[in-house]
Amino acid sequence: MTDARLERLARSAGIAVEWTDYAGADRRVAPPVLRRILGALHLPCDSDADVADSLRRLELRRDARPRALTGDAGSPIALPPGFTIGRGVILCESGAEVPLADVQAALPVLGETGRHRLIADGTEITLCVAPQRCWTIAEAIGDAHAWGAVAQIYGLRRAGDCGIGDMGSVAVLAERLAAAGAAALALSPAHALFAADPSAYSPYSPSSRLFLNALLADPAAALGEERCAAALHKVAPEAPRRRLETGELIDWPHAHALKMAWLRELFADIRRTSGLEAAALAAFRKAGGAALARHARFEASHDARRDASGVPLPWRLWRAPGPDLTDGDAVAFHGFLQWLAACSHEQAHRRARQAGMSIGLIADVAVGVSPDGSDAWSDQASMLVGLQIGAPPDLINRAGQNWGLTTFSPLALRDTACAPFAAMLRAAMAHAGGVRLDHVMGLRRLWLIPEGADPTDGAYLAYPFDDLIRCVTLESRRRKAVVIAEDLGTVPPGFRGTLAARGVCGMNVLWFERAGAGFATPEDWPANGVAMTSTHDLPTLAGWWSGADLAWREAAGLAGGEEAAAVRRRDRAALWRAIRAHDPSAGPAPAASDAQAFVDRAIDFTAAGEAGLCLVPMEDLVGTPDQPNMPGTIDQHPNWRRRMPHEAAQSLAEPRVARRARLLSARRPAR
Repeated sequence: MTDARLERLARSAGIAVEWTDYAGADRRVAPPVLRRILGALHLPCDSDADVADSLRRLELRRDARPRALTGDAGSPIALPPGFTIGRGVILCESGAEVPLADVQAALPVLGETGRHRLIADGTEITLCVAPQRCWTIAEAIGDAHAWGAVAQIYGLRRAGDCGIGDMGSVAVLAERLAAAGAAALALSPAHALFAADPSAYSPYSPSSRLFLNALLADPAAALGEERCAAALHKVAPEAPRRRLETGELIDWPHAHALKMAWLRELFADIRRTSGLEAAALAAFRKAGGAALARHARFEASHDARRDASGVPLPWRLWRAPGPDLTDGDAVAFHGFLQWLAACSHEQAHRRARQAGMSIGLIADVAVGVSPDGSDAWSDQASMLVGLQIGAPPDLINRAGQNWGLTTFSPLALRDTACAPFAAMLRAAMAHAGGVRLDHVMGLRRLWLIPEGADPTDGAYLAYPFDDLIRCVTLESRRRKAVVIAEDLGTVPPGFRGTLAARGVCGMNVLWFERAGAGFATPEDWPANGVAMTSTHDLPTLAGWWSGADLAWREAAGLAGGEEAAAVRRRDRAALWRAIRAHDPSAGPAPAASDAQAFVDRAIDFTAAGEAGLCLVPMEDLVGTPDQPNMPGTIDQHPNWRRRMPHEAAQSLAEPRVARRARLLSARRPAR
């Protein structure tokens, strides 16, 4: 088999055979890597005959009648070359019918958005018609310049949370923020993790993006405070529980065990009753249908299958799944957990809106899922089993990155008008006024690495961007949910402009808003982005000014030392010059040890631009020096374990936190 034939197949499947690295050098993907990626796309290529057959199948897909089409409302929807319609009809979601006859190049202009059915010459095609733009921040907040906070859910505090922040704390924090003038509270991902595995606690490595993390549920949202308090008292003495709840860091193994024991006791309690709660649970499970049943069955199976040391086994080591694999009570328990989680999220968002937030909660959507998780097991035909998402080498990560996640196959997305992607968006928007899309560049292309390979041995795979962005705009406008794109890093030319035209906001993070060797002043920041002081993966304001992040990086064996300290000194001086250029009253720069004075100025500086929304992490409002996550570390830094110093109800009571909230409201008053 010649490399040329293999590369022809790869290009036909959307794989970039050549790419340019961070140093500007042209690179070529090795044939073994191409074969592994093609295999995950279900395109065999181990022999000349395989390659010829796979090429023929791709050509037939292109020449065949499409299974799905997408387009924009108010514009003609082009038909694929060679596809004509003699007689047909479009069956719209509303029930309206649009007859078709002798259609040659494009469907007639449609004004109704939605996922319609196109019946053409005896063939049914999914037709997704999208609005021109997402629901925008301007529509959500009017003509105001609003502000909000960002919180790591697990890091919030309240009495009775078993040592893990939950949606009860989110609801309380949202009310306190709303009273201070905030329009939104953005959250860390709340996707389902692995209920049986306390070591799997990174919110960006989910088992499923269709379901929720039960450990973040506030059971009282569904079952009431009194009933939940009685069950908690039954499973845990107050003294050890309080030790978990008051710790600076989350003790995931013990907190996980306590929370799950509490949830199991509540499940046993509800099974003994036939009241309104039991009826609501039954209705929820029925409405969840096959998708919820599959997820609950996965969780029950994962819980039951462990190796000799007690660690749950990946699903690919199970025997073929069948209805006899799980006990009915175990499956019902995991359905119960999803009910609690959904009730918690619904109540928290409702309380945020009732308290006066014009946007409310903003959910975070991870870029992928664990290849050993529920989504990958439940829908193997739609997922890239055997491939993992990452990034090629760059100036900061010379070895490249492997994020240990997989995602949808672009071929499956094209065949379904992106139905699995749309379902994921609907799940994220179900109880939120907005979503943040992690690594939004993945809508156009992803760096994919065969499992077990080095991150450098990957390739870019193209995704149906036009179809995906139409799904985003459709689901956003249906649910009146704003969309924020994590567009940091290497972005293709023109990509941000395309997103902006669709009403998708980018992220303007203080550390990256530069003007040559210095920092840009807020009036020069893009107005169509969301202004932010930092993110969960970057230093906090206090940490950056004091150099605490550099100390952590050096201790972890990452870049550090005197060279990094010298760069930071120059950057501190440059940023303070920008702050003084914007506000001459700022005076001389505070000492590195006086980080809190810098935090005040940096928040005010970030909030001063024309962006419709400014988001400030709770770590910056509080002024803590340590960031939630340090990329490139595992055990060297307490990633995803830090808790806020005060309970959510007291989160804005400290004078310096209240002062910063007043700064934000002065810059961005609610209207």
